[in-house]
Amino acid sequence: MTPQDHLIELAHYRMPFGKYKGEYLVDIPEHYYVWFKQKGFPEGKLGRLLQEMYEIKVNGLEPMIKKVQRTYSKPSNLK
Repeated sequence: MTPQDHLIELAHYRMPFGKYKGEYLVDIPEHYYVWFKQKGFPEGKLGRLLQEMYEIKVNGLEPMIKKVQRTYSKPSNLK
């Protein structure tokens, strides 16, 4: 997967469980990511994506992800 494809996937990825189930990761409040940072991110792909979104949130880069959402279609491998 190219870095561009990865960024597009991250922009369109939705939370699969919990209080924010179905929400785009970028739309989940920063405090949720801070909690995961303190308690530990889940294993696997979701954990990696949550860690990346944490970094995006704390560095104020959400507008970049929103632009990717508007510019590029959702990848076919996502539901």
